[in-house]
Amino acid sequence: MGERRVTRREFVKDSALVAVAAAAATAHAEPPDKSKILNYNPDMEYRPCGRTGTYSSAVSLGGHWKRIDKMIPGIFKGRGWLSADLDDRRFQKNRYDVVTRCIEVGINHIDACTIQEVKAYARALKGRRDKMYLHASWYQREMRKKQYRTKKALLETLDWGLKDAGLDYVDLWRITMLSRSGAHTKAEVDEMMEALAAAKKSGKARWVGLSSHDRKHIKWMIETYPEVIDVIVTPYHAKTKQVPKDSLFDAIKKHNVGFYGIKPFASNSIFKGDSSPKNPHAEEDDRRARLAIRYVLQNPVLTSPIPGLINTHQVDNVALAVKERRQLDLAELREVEKIMDEAWASLPPDYQWLKDWEWV
Repeated sequence: MGERRVTRREFVKDSALVAVAAAAATAHAEPPDKSKILNYNPDMEYRPCGRTGTYSSAVSLGGHWKRIDKMIPGIFKGRGWLSADLDDRRFQKNRYDVVTRCIEVGINHIDACTIQEVKAYARALKGRRDKMYLHASWYQREMRKKQYRTKKALLETLDWGLKDAGLDYVDLWRITMLSRSGAHTKAEVDEMMEALAAAKKSGKARWVGLSSHDRKHIKWMIETYPEVIDVIVTPYHAKTKQVPKDSLFDAIKKHNVGFYGIKPFASNSIFKGDSSPKNPHAEEDDRRARLAIRYVLQNPVLTSPIPGLINTHQVDNVALAVKERRQLDLAELREVEKIMDEAWASLPPDYQWLKDWEWV
């Protein structure tokens, strides 16, 4: 049987995929000095975190534990994953074990964005805080609620949150804004920036930043408050590509801002199974997770993706993705595109906004 002819449409599409990958796959010019890296492991890759002077593991631990009920049946006391019983010994052991495995494979950042997450990871890090950087946000008491949109109220949240979690400081305070943060007034943003600057000056936060899903507004904030913003936290998934002109990535590079990407697995929509250890799709989902991590790591502007992980096997799997060949070949790029098309078709209504992060 002769070879199948490649249609013009397929040729153009494949050429575009290769161009996107080639444009993104620029390696960091200089390997970091390992003596400057927290929790260094030779099998992990490390990337500079903007102007903070620190290096981040190429994959970090996201605070979410959305499918942890697959590991601990009955742990959710309400409808959502944030209803997990933080005092349940099974839950505490799970988080402790996951953090332990992260430390063992060289992961050195945890990103926690809720009251519950900050408390849970502060507990899991007790006695070994020197092994991990802890990012914190208490979104329930930050910019998403009108009464917290002043410098005074935000600094009170920081003090309350530190006390609630038993912490003296956080490595990064990244205030969670409205998803469409452009809806905030200029005066509200000014108040937030003043709070961040004051927190850094006081030493209660070593670095400061923000989280938003509004890429144009994020770009404006980086350009308007370059002396304040050290780090941003935004969506970044396996369909994200750089726009040819005036990209958010350009502003990140110009102002040397750290960049952590949420939702690398499109809120678990890339997976076929339910993340339970023995589900019939476990092996396939491991491969999908690694492809997604490899894809996002092709972009050197990204400091680190922050997937939520519910067991030590998932930690090992994302660490393996860092070790695998970085450049995706054409067949893998096609596979990633197919996976993401399937993910888009299965996205729940409240996550349709992820589609806005295809061109950044």
